[in-house]
Amino acid sequence: MALGTAARRGQELLERLGIGDKANAKVDELSGGQQQRLMIARALIHEPRVLFLDEPTVGLDPQARLALWEILRDLHAQGRTIVMTTHYMEEADQLCDRLAIVDHGRLLACDTPDNLRAQAPGGTLIELMLDGDAETVVGSAQSVPGTLRVEARNAVLRVYSDRRGEVIPPLIHAAEAKGRTVLNINLATPSLETLFVSLTGRKLD
Repeated sequence: MALGTAARRGQELLERLGIGDKANAKVDELSGGQQQRLMIARALIHEPRVLFLDEPTVGLDPQARLALWEILRDLHAQGRTIVMTTHYMEEADQLCDRLAIVDHGRLLACDTPDNLRAQAPGGTLIELMLDGDAETVVGSAQSVPGTLRVEARNAVLRVYSDRRGEVIPPLIHAAEAKGRTVLNINLATPSLETLFVSLTGRKLD
């Protein structure tokens, strides 16, 4: 790439990533988010055929994140291959043709976003944070009408149900009957994130 072309390409990328006014600034004068955008611009300036990105939108504000999404879509439309890691399930769902769920170096699933979403456990995921080991509550929770699946992970009781409004009170009662206090309740509809939780037993880090 000729020097003039590279300069024009670099300025264009800086503008699209929202830091065009920082073209003459020193790197250590940029904020963390601005430095992240600069690293992305550097990776894109030579228009690579294969692009590897590690958490590319970490530290970006919503506007800059959407701008980067558009750049990545444009690159993909031009026939480039992009391999990226992300903890943002919406980002993976929006941008990727194929997704791989990897946990501690183990490949747990790999397919299209639609096919992976279809593998998510049915019903709403109800997580009850207890004040002690949730394993003692599993048996009672399984007997609550409307529960599809019950799991225990340390102090968290995870219940999949297609009747979330009905099952929460009896689940709380089941926990209390076993001497446990419910400290918090979290609800999540079937999604890539609930599939991740189901496969790994924990939330995204």
